[in-house]
Amino acid sequence: MTNGEMTEKRRLPGFVIGAIVAIGFGTGFIIGNSGGLTSPWPLILRVAAIVAAVVLLIATFRAGRRVGPSTTAAAPSSSFMGRGYWLVVLVEAIALFGGLFVINGVLHRSEVAVAWVALVVGLHFYGLGRVWHTPLYHWLATGMTLLAVAGFILYFAGASAAAISLVAGVGSGVALYLAVLWPLLQSRRPA
Repeated sequence: MTNGEMTEKRRLPGFVIGAIVAIGFGTGFIIGNSGGLTSPWPLILRVAAIVAAVVLLIATFRAGRRVGPSTTAAAPSSSFMGRGYWLVVLVEAIALFGGLFVINGVLHRSEVAVAWVALVVGLHFYGLGRVWHTPLYHWLATGMTLLAVAGFILYFAGASAAAISLVAGVGSGVALYLAVLWPLLQSRRPA
């Protein structure tokens, strides 16, 4: 076993947990933000999201099983939820809920709330990528941040709330799914 394979196997338990979280939030982004589209698109997107989530979960658990339980103990559990992680989560929570309070309660612009959520969640992946030394999270952060900015641009251009939700919300859900899919595809490549 090469050093790269060993490192990948040590990180797999963290990947499984992260994949489950990403799949859950990705599904939430898609289901929660597709409702404003014209029929039959909400149903199509929601069914597709559920099917994709099930496929990704099965692939994630199969990948975890291929590595086997003996490597789980090698996972660095203390760094997963260490001080850096909690600092990122604290800043995210303050920005998320503080911003939503201003957007919804002060400015009364609920149509851009999804863009704000996508922005904050996207930016928090920069911090997690640094804390967990996971460059993939920087790609995810960039993608979600760009989708959020596109949502704000759509708002200022006069687009509908459904269009903003599609780009910033459904798009972010797809980005989260892709962040799970990419490592799964990479793990299947020969060393």
